[in-house]
Parts: sequence; structure tokens; C-alpha cells
Amino acid sequence: MTDTLPDPTDLSRLDWAKGDGLLPAIVQHALTGEVLMLGYMDAAALEATQRTGHVTFFSRSKQRLWTKGESSGHVLALASLRVDCDGDTLLVGALPHGPTCHTGTSSCFGESVRPPLGFLAELDALVAQRHAERPEGSYTTRLFEGGVRRIAQKVGEEGVETALAGVAQGDTELLGEAADLVFHLTVLLRERGLSLSDVTDVLAARHAAK
Repeated sequence: MTDTLPDPTDLSRLDWAKGDGLLPAIVQHALTGEVLMLGYMDAAALEATQRTGHVTFFSRSKQRLWTKGESSGHVLALASLRVDCDGDTLLVGALPHGPTCHTGTSSCFGESVRPPLGFLAELDALVAQRHAERPEGSYTTRLFEGGVRRIAQKVGEEGVETALAGVAQGDTELLGEAADLVFHLTVLLRERGLSLSDVTDVLAARHAAK
């Protein structure tokens, strides 16, 4: 019989004694899944993180609380908190405002740690931003201003071009057309108040039902 798994959102399970009052906190991009950095939190740092919405650590070198980005402005906006099965490690979901690493990279582990499909989440977020802000001169803005019928027409055109590339052109052309199709589909979903995440939810539900 399998034991019931502990609730990963139950912060009362945290075992502060195991690490002499400090727990490792792995920070992960809330959208792409990219591992951004590792820090340490004490109870005060966790409280400050929850209260301010900006990820805060206990700096072992400075021996004080340290909010990521307090000097650079590249803060980590808190999105979620999870506890591992043993209650001695935190997984922090965050939205970075600028590069996380002091070297200028998005992650302290380099630029190649983002999951391969993680960029789709960034694309989805960028399209949502374009929908909200409508920056002048943006192709995405022009699509939104054309309305849902025009966007749907573009999806149809790109779908046909992708199909034709699949049977009559090389891999480079097929990938290019497929990229155009995914982009325009993302725009269409956003115009309808939906997202790529909603599509993955449907796919996941279908997979679970099999």
C-alpha cells in the first residue's frame, strides 16, 4: 500500500532544525521551468518573501536578509512555494524581472538550462503582453487590431502552408512554417481569452483519460 504523499504546499511541514535554521531554496521560473538559482532561507526570509512578494534569502556571507535584486532591480516576483517530501527544501516559483545571475545570464547555471519547450511559455506571455499593451509598430498589435476573423484567417493560411511544406519541401521550410503556425495560433487563442497553457491542459486531460 502506497503512503499518502504529503501536501507540497503545507509550509508548516518545514523542518528548520535539520539545517540549523536554514533551508535550501531552489528558484524556478514559474512559466518556463528554468532553474534560476539556489539560495537559503531562514524563517524570517520566508516571511519576508511571502509578505513583500519578492524572493528574499538569508545571505550566509552578509549574515543578513537579502532580497534578490535589491541593488540591481532584477527582483524575483514570487509565484508559488512548494515543500519537498522531507520538509527540508523549498521550491520557489518566481517571475524574474531581468537576468537572475550577476553575470547577466538568465540563470546562475548558464543559458542552456531552460527546458526545450520552455520558450513556448515565454512566447505565450509575450503575446499576452502585446495584447494588453498594444505597442505601436508591433506585428502582433496589428494582428490584434485586425480582429479575430483576420487572425483566424492567418492561422488557416499558415496551416495550409505547413501542410504543403510537410509534403513538398525540406525540413527547414517545414520548421519555418510550423513556427509561423504556432505563433499565429497563440495569437488567436489570446484574442479569445485563452492560452497555450489551456491547450496543454486539454492534452494532459486526454492523456490521463487513456
